[in-house]
Amino acid sequence: MAERTPILRVDPDEVPERVLVMGDPARAELASRRLEGRRLLGSFREYVTYGGTHQGVEVAVASHGVGAPGAVIVFEELSRAGVRRIIRTGTCGGLAVEVEDGDLVIVTGAIRADGVTDAMVPAPFPALASVDVVTAIRRAVASTERRSHEGVVLTHSLFYPGEVLGGDLEFWHRAGAIAVEMECAALFVNGSLNSVTTGAVLVADGNPLHREEGGYDPHRQVVYDAVEAMIDIGLDALIDG
Repeated sequence: MAERTPILRVDPDEVPERVLVMGDPARAELASRRLEGRRLLGSFREYVTYGGTHQGVEVAVASHGVGAPGAVIVFEELSRAGVRRIIRTGTCGGLAVEVEDGDLVIVTGAIRADGVTDAMVPAPFPALASVDVVTAIRRAVASTERRSHEGVVLTHSLFYPGEVLGGDLEFWHRAGAIAVEMECAALFVNGSLNSVTTGAVLVADGNPLHREEGGYDPHRQVVYDAVEAMIDIGLDALIDG
């Protein structure tokens, strides 16, 4: 048996080449229940990894926690374990007016305001999803009746960036960002550095530019239903190609 990775605590020999990632360990456990032959590969802190098969293809599901600095640890260790495709499934806040609660967002690229990729690559380096993964996600979404949008997201280092001096969400909205989240840029940059194909499909659970009545609440049925669909879409796209 190979030595386990320091943080994920997985045996690289047991990790498939295709991995679905998400921030929440509970969501990773939920996703893992869709796999045949489900087994726990590793667990440490907020990072849990499960293996199994989806439609006969070996895949894994892993949680990466909240925020790019911690998440990039997961992406790097998966890459070192021999993973060749990673798709993120998570939640985001809509910035474009047309992105409503429960809508899906197919991410084509990310604005690097994440707080970690500046330490990895020069400022002009782009954070782009892989074309073949975006295409696979498109196909998986098209097979459902879920409403979706496609475009560039803002990967921000602050969960509540609109609540502080210098908040720049309105600026990036005007620049064309359709949603805001916290990890995609780190995934895409890390994938580029390690020759790993990457992509992301997200669920909108609010809009930080507009205060919702009753305040921000991601714990609603419209979000839960969309997350269930997103997981299925992510797994289907993971084995497409």
